[in-house]
Amino acid sequence: MRLVISNGRIIDPSQNLDKITNLYISRGRIAGIGDEAPEGFTPDQELDASDKWILPGLVDLQARLGDPGSNYAGNIASETKAAVAGGITSLCCPPDTSPVNDSQAVTELIQRRARQAATAFVMPIGALTQGLKGELLSGMYSLQQAGCVALSQANQPIQNALTLKNALEYAVSHDLVVILRCEDEKLKNKGVAHSGPVSSRLGLPAISPSAETSALARDLILVEEAGIRAHFSQLSCARSIEMIADAKKRGLPVTCDVAIHQLHLSEMDVMGFNSLFHVTPPLRSLKDKQALQMGLKTGVIDAVVSDHTPLEKDDKLLPFGESRPGISGLETLLPLLLKLVNENGLDLMTAVRSVTQNPAQILGRNIGSLEVSNSADLSIIDPDAHWTLESDRMLSEGKNTPFIGWEFSGVVEQTFFQGRPVYRNNPL
Repeated sequence: MRLVISNGRIIDPSQNLDKITNLYISRGRIAGIGDEAPEGFTPDQELDASDKWILPGLVDLQARLGDPGSNYAGNIASETKAAVAGGITSLCCPPDTSPVNDSQAVTELIQRRARQAATAFVMPIGALTQGLKGELLSGMYSLQQAGCVALSQANQPIQNALTLKNALEYAVSHDLVVILRCEDEKLKNKGVAHSGPVSSRLGLPAISPSAETSALARDLILVEEAGIRAHFSQLSCARSIEMIADAKKRGLPVTCDVAIHQLHLSEMDVMGFNSLFHVTPPLRSLKDKQALQMGLKTGVIDAVVSDHTPLEKDDKLLPFGESRPGISGLETLLPLLLKLVNENGLDLMTAVRSVTQNPAQILGRNIGSLEVSNSADLSIIDPDAHWTLESDRMLSEGKNTPFIGWEFSGVVEQTFFQGRPVYRNNPL
């Protein structure tokens, strides 16, 4: 099918493009951008996008899909539907599935179920160590051959420095992307909230920033020694951003991301003991939140992730410290980013780049771009439409979000994946 989307404001950071023009799609790929149609192009269908934005399909580096296994709510079919409702067409699935993605069989199972759903591009991340136990290295090369785009430990960082050193040295020999989450288990000491006035007042076990920053310091030293490209995921502290900025200045090939909820929430939101605000790493101080926002504005933070963790209702009915951490975030990634653009002075191109071009470059994949001949993965946004998040309108099986009742600007009207419409907004 040949489709022309006309008169839309095309925003594509990978081409430094921000202009009102036409987009041409043929056989599931981008055929051209401009006022004139490509030679020999006769559209079967035309879609008028006047006063709308056309964005490349978003790329999410961290989204749990509840599949395989029953650790989380939902499955690949349900959660990819939630993803495209939020304009996300490519997403990385961390290895803390059940069973753990430390073998070709699990990787292939994830890919097969994603192909069956045919809604979005699911990219498995393999485990660095067997069973994510941080002891024996996984078969990294075979995971890469099976289709894993990167390796990580999910939320179970390797505590033994020698094991991590060996893992990095093995990974660099096969040019593998390694995603690191920094947390010292001993310093975390089973804490559940940021070490500050709020955790003291509520009597919650605290996690000091040093649980993250000391692990980050160690990891940066090992990354430099191994000479590997490393991506640091879900940073939460002001000091961590300073350390990454310093590492980049020294020429280390490192990148980092932050979870979108860390840019909007802080320890103050935990005051009501509401388990929906229980996340890992914990919501930090207002100073940390502001430092993360500034890190995104200045480009120190490369990408923003949803850290989508869909949970059953019962998981959040427990007392704060006993509840499972995590937020269902696929459908609020773009709205929360646009909120930063509208209310916090974040540049629109920088915001879009953090969920398209940059994550694609981190993975070394040709996604998140509307360049000619690329897969036609994109969304059409009505930037002026206002809406309120309601749990019964969410497509994810996990309704565990603290953003219910928040008002947003910018509605995803349609999402296309490989040139096919996979989502259409049906307002009440």
